[in-house]
Amino acid sequence: MLFFLGVLVVVVGVALSIALHEIGHLVPAKKFGVKVTQYMVGFGPTVWSRKRGETEYGIKAIPLGGYVRMIGMLPPRPGDKPGELRTLSTGRFSQMVDQARADSMEEVQPGDEDRVFYKLSPGRKIVIMLGGPVMNLLIGFVLITGVITLYGLPQVAPKVGALSACVPTTAPTVQVPQPTCKPGDPVAPAKAAGLQARDRIVSIDGTAVTTWDQVTTAIRDSKGRTMTWVVQRGDKDVSISITPAVLERATYDAQGEPVAKDGKPVLASMGFAGITPGQELVRTPIAEAPGFVWARVVDTASIIVKIPEKMTGVFQAAFGSEARDPNGPISVVGVGRIGGEVAALDIPADEGGNWVKLAQLVLLIASLNLALFVFNLVPLLPLDGGHVAGAIWEAVKKGWARLRNRPDPGFVDVAKGLPIAYGMSLVLITMSVLLIYADIVKPIKLFG
Repeated sequence: MLFFLGVLVVVVGVALSIALHEIGHLVPAKKFGVKVTQYMVGFGPTVWSRKRGETEYGIKAIPLGGYVRMIGMLPPRPGDKPGELRTLSTGRFSQMVDQARADSMEEVQPGDEDRVFYKLSPGRKIVIMLGGPVMNLLIGFVLITGVITLYGLPQVAPKVGALSACVPTTAPTVQVPQPTCKPGDPVAPAKAAGLQARDRIVSIDGTAVTTWDQVTTAIRDSKGRTMTWVVQRGDKDVSISITPAVLERATYDAQGEPVAKDGKPVLASMGFAGITPGQELVRTPIAEAPGFVWARVVDTASIIVKIPEKMTGVFQAAFGSEARDPNGPISVVGVGRIGGEVAALDIPADEGGNWVKLAQLVLLIASLNLALFVFNLVPLLPLDGGHVAGAIWEAVKKGWARLRNRPDPGFVDVAKGLPIAYGMSLVLITMSVLLIYADIVKPIKLFG
């Protein structure tokens, strides 16, 4: 039940994000006098619609997209009169372009000639087309800021998260740099000393502890020496003596990869207690929120840039035995599935319970909005960035003509880019189908 509730929250969040994205286009379009005939959320058959003024507002059956229909999105072919339809040419691409022009102009009625999109100034075109992505950015900013400033984010703290059961005696290898327990291995020092999960480490050998790095440094450098720890357990301070084991362990580089030489891991002697760090919520000052969100935008952009090369791994995982990359792309189906897994987590009330799950769902929807913001800025039709690129080029051409005292070059014919748009649409559809299939047959599992 909780799983389906999580999926529902994500679906509603996606639908609302799409609806607000389209409002980002709708409001400036109407403000600048463009005639908008439809505002639709979703694709497929219309479930509900109502006409207010000259615009039909509605919801369609598949909530995976949306659109705002503005008249005159594409200019007529040079030499054609606005509002008139021309006989189609015989070339395949020419036919598609001409049909697109005709569809763009078919709703232009007498009196609407100056209410078409293509006659707007380049600046107004850019404002309209950036309205959608900017709305997604604002949604992501508001949601992330709300979570990190009002609730907080889990950060590593000087407290016990989990306890290892044993001291692994198996030698590390390149393939297995961190060996696991096997029957007969001795009990881990932390477990043997009586440490418990959620104990907060106050001091080690009389030195106050405020970070987890201090704990790991003390354990690593102990060289088997008995250490005196003071931990906070509930409302009491408990003193515990721990004698870390001394093990030969794999070393790691700055990227977190095991260091190897001649096919063998480079080992170093270090102390081992058998604990992993716990986490606690830390609120971020609101003044730091813009920088935090911008860092997430940059991270999202770096992921989107790598999507084409990562699709090979998705294909191999979907149709072979390869595992899914947890940092790879996923579809809306995958996002919904992760939302369900988050909602189904069993988190104790004293660790946040349902509030933790709600915060994670909100951050999931926020991340999706940041992805929509970045993806829609790609300067290719049919994405918003393609129209923005056309408007920028138009502004450059007009500005250059004015500087040289030449006639106005007219509107940039973005229709010439439609063959690329059709190819891009085919690629996007193919990728979406592959991702949806992979998310069904071999989903990414972030929990358990």
